[in-house]
Amino acid sequence: MLSEQIFEFTQDNIDTYLKAVSKEYRRISGKTMPAELILIGGASILINYGFRNMTTYIDALIMAASCMKDAINTVGDRFNLPNGWLNSDFENTASYTPKLLQYSIYYKTFSNIVTVRTVSAEYLVAMKLRSGRQYKNDLSDILGILAEHEKQGNPLTLEQIKKAFVDLYDNWDMLSEHLQLFIENAMRSDNFVGQYEKTVRGENDADKLLADFDQRYPNIINNSNVDEIISMLRNKR
Repeated sequence: MLSEQIFEFTQDNIDTYLKAVSKEYRRISGKTMPAELILIGGASILINYGFRNMTTYIDALIMAASCMKDAINTVGDRFNLPNGWLNSDFENTASYTPKLLQYSIYYKTFSNIVTVRTVSAEYLVAMKLRSGRQYKNDLSDILGILAEHEKQGNPLTLEQIKKAFVDLYDNWDMLSEHLQLFIENAMRSDNFVGQYEKTVRGENDADKLLADFDQRYPNIINNSNVDEIISMLRNKR
């Protein structure tokens, strides 16, 4: 859960690495097997919004020939990127849904062979709600997205977010009451920016508490107990 390797993918450099892996994939595959990447999470936010400075990994749904793995590893070695710098591990998480392709949007095509798509607006909010980790950037990302859409004069509504959640995951009620309350209260706010800054501080605090706990008690934290551990540590403090 807690990574020791940190590399910063930014809005300025992410295309460089996507272009490099596409070029390598084209070289290996022989120009005959098109591929598609759907970027989610932090990478999708970097491409579509301006409030996040970086992400440490590029999470994606990867639809390509098996040699894409070789292309990713080759580019990783070339640029000294961490293992798994471009990965599809999120397919094993609650936020994954096969409906992503249907609701993703076109971004760019690299080397005439790799099409890159992203997730944005209410669908990205829905994915972040489904994940809902209070020690990562999930909740602050939601508030950042809401703030940017309001600033652009195209605010998202709770109805749009609920519809997107149902589109992706079929049932709004599968979202915990805690997270339903979070988004309902957020949508009533007239200060998304203030909420965003406060939530970032809370996420950073939770991450630090977990890091300290994990150092003292290795291999205890998992997805089923992480929220309980955070609450315990905060109450104890």
